[in-house]
Amino acid sequence: MILAVLAIGLFAGVLGAILGLGGGVVVVPALEFVLPLFGHKVSITQAVAISQVGVLAVGLAGTAGYLRQGLIRARTGYLLSPYTILGGVLGSWLGLRLPAKVVATVFAALLLYSAYTLLRGLKRMEVEREPSRLVPPAMTFSGVMSGLLGIGGGTVQVPVMNLLGGIPIRQAIATSTFIMGLTAVANALVYSASGKLDYTVAAAVALGVLLGARGGTVLAARISAQNLKLFFSLLLIFTALQLLWKYWA
Repeated sequence: MILAVLAIGLFAGVLGAILGLGGGVVVVPALEFVLPLFGHKVSITQAVAISQVGVLAVGLAGTAGYLRQGLIRARTGYLLSPYTILGGVLGSWLGLRLPAKVVATVFAALLLYSAYTLLRGLKRMEVEREPSRLVPPAMTFSGVMSGLLGIGGGTVQVPVMNLLGGIPIRQAIATSTFIMGLTAVANALVYSASGKLDYTVAAAVALGVLLGARGGTVLAARISAQNLKLFFSLLLIFTALQLLWKYWA
C-alpha cells in the first residue's frame, strides 16, 4: 500500500510542478480508489486532509526549482498569499462539515470552469497586462477551494493570474506553486487538529511528491505555453468527469 501511495505522490508531484497544481486533483481521487484495494478505507475528508500535506510538499520542492529559473513573482506571491491563506482556513473549516457529495460536486464544477477559461484563452498571446480588480477576491476563493477540496488552489490561481492578472502562463504556474505552499501550512494544521490526518499515508504521499516535483520543474521549461494550457485543461476535465461519475452515477 505504501509503495502505491508513493507512486501516487510521485505522479502528483510531477503534474503539480509542471502545471502549478498542488497535486490534489490527482491525490484525492487516487487515494479514494487505491487505498480500499488494500483494505484501508478512506473518506473524501481524510483524502483531502492527506492531500494538504502533499500540497505543502509540492510548494516546497516546486518553489525551489522555479526560484532557480527566476520564474516566481515573489512580490505578487507575498501580496496575494494572505487572501489564499484566509480562504484556506475557511475552506478547511467547511470541508470538515459539508457532506462528501457536496464537496465532490463543487470540486468537479470548479475544474470544468477552470478548463473552460483556459481553453477559451488558448490562442491568446502571452502579453503582460494590467491586473484586474477581481484578482484579490478570486484568490480568496481559490484559498477556500484549496482548504475545502485538498487542492493547492492552482486550478483557480493559475487561470486567475494568467487571465485576470495578466501574468504569462509560466510565471503564473511558478507563482501559484509558491503561494500554495504558504496556504497549505494553515490548511494542514486545521485538518491535523480535527484528527482526520493519517500521518503514515501523508508522509508517503509527501515523499513521492517531493521527488516528482523536482523533476516536474525541469520538464515544465521544455513544454510550450499553449501545450501547458491544453494539457492542464484536459487533466481538469478528466478529473471532474471521474468525480461526477463516482458520486452521481
